[in-house]
Amino acid sequence: MALEEVRGRIGRSFQEMHKTSNKDWTRLKSCLNEITRALLDADFPRLAVDEIERNSQEIINLPKASKKKGKLIYDVMLAKLSSKLDPGKSALIRGKREPSIVMFIGLRGVDKTKTCAKDARYHRKKGFRPALVCADTFRIDAFVRLNKAAKDEVPVYGSYTTDPGTLAAEGIAKFKNDKRDLIIVDTSDRHKQYSTLFEEMRLLAESMNPARVVYVMDSSIGQAAFDQAQAFKQCFTRGVVIITNIHGNAKACGAISAVASAKCPMILAETGEKREDFEAFEAEAFVRSLLKNPWDKPYEYTLRLMYHDYRRELGLERKLFEAKPREV
Repeated sequence: MALEEVRGRIGRSFQEMHKTSNKDWTRLKSCLNEITRALLDADFPRLAVDEIERNSQEIINLPKASKKKGKLIYDVMLAKLSSKLDPGKSALIRGKREPSIVMFIGLRGVDKTKTCAKDARYHRKKGFRPALVCADTFRIDAFVRLNKAAKDEVPVYGSYTTDPGTLAAEGIAKFKNDKRDLIIVDTSDRHKQYSTLFEEMRLLAESMNPARVVYVMDSSIGQAAFDQAQAFKQCFTRGVVIITNIHGNAKACGAISAVASAKCPMILAETGEKREDFEAFEAEAFVRSLLKNPWDKPYEYTLRLMYHDYRRELGLERKLFEAKPREV
């Protein structure tokens, strides 16, 4: 089930809870059942969903006089899901290093080359001076493909050198000399088995000493991502997982929860040509967006209100919405 559908089903159920009397046990139970079914359909682990259901059922079984059962159920789900999905470490790049070397790896068919080029363009918009090194010596057209994905926005280094370690060293040296602060190295994706890939890439990483190694993974594998993420973390202590195709994929939540269970920091991304999304995964923020709390009453701060506040600060307006005079 795609993320948008999950949000819709869960959001409608919580809206129903928000409207329901706390004494209406049957309706609360029905809403809870729909939420747990939505989580299971989205490929969340059954053990985690069963635990959430048990805790929520205890709230429903509270004395009839208890208030705000729906809100209590929401709070339990927010806390439990956030805990289950917390990888323990953020994938955010905090500050700049001079220069930072990032190595991208991935199995065949996960669109690794497009993803690393998009990552370079994304960080360019964030103020970095990125560059790309094509260390893929397996594909004949690897340099052409990386250049095309870079869209003339980021410089790309490639050569006829057949040794990927030597080629990577040449490109890194060139871009260090050019004062590039983010050097992204694209590697070969010829393997179908992650164990073979990791062993080859571990040896390459030893020669490069990257600040981080990024493993690109398609969300379509769902909970099967756990074994890959765990093996990746064991091989690369400074590893980050990028999960692609998260919005339209039925097993995206399963892949996210699996990588989080392996305690791998991750980034959520899209590989479509029209999307440039790269979002460092933060468990609580993700869960809040998934559950859609109907008890929240967000304050809308408009340009008109900002205009009035600005005039008031300048002393041009004495009150707004019958506000009391400020004490000096």
